[in-house]
Amino acid sequence: MSIRLVALASLVTVTALAAGCVVEPARPIYARPAPVYAPNPGYVEVVAPQPPPPMFVENVEPRPGFIWARGYWRWDGRRYVAERGHWEHMRPGYHYAHPHWEQRGDGWHWRAGVWVTG
Repeated sequence: MSIRLVALASLVTVTALAAGCVVEPARPIYARPAPVYAPNPGYVEVVAPQPPPPMFVENVEPRPGFIWARGYWRWDGRRYVAERGHWEHMRPGYHYAHPHWEQRGDGWHWRAGVWVTG
C-alpha cells in the first residue's frame, strides 16, 4: 500500500470517529423571577411609540388578605395587548404600586407593578 493511501484511510477513520463527538454548551435554566421588593418602583425599559388605549375596569369583590393588581396594556413590539389583573397576597409593611405607562420625551415608558416599603 502506498503512503498516500494509508494517510487517506487514516484521515477517513479519524474523521468518522470524531464525527460522533459533539460538545454542546450547557443551556441556561430560566426560572420564574422572585417577587420584587424594591425601595422605589423600578423601570422596565419598554418604550412604546404611541399611548396605550384607555384603561379597562375589572370589577372584583375585595378578598381579605389580598390586593387586586389591576390589569394593564402590554406592548408586544407592534401593538398593545390587554393583560388581566390578578390577586396578590398582602405584605405587611409594603404597599403595591400598580403597573402603568408614563409619557416621556422619547415615547411611553412601562413602569412595572412592585411592592414598595412603607
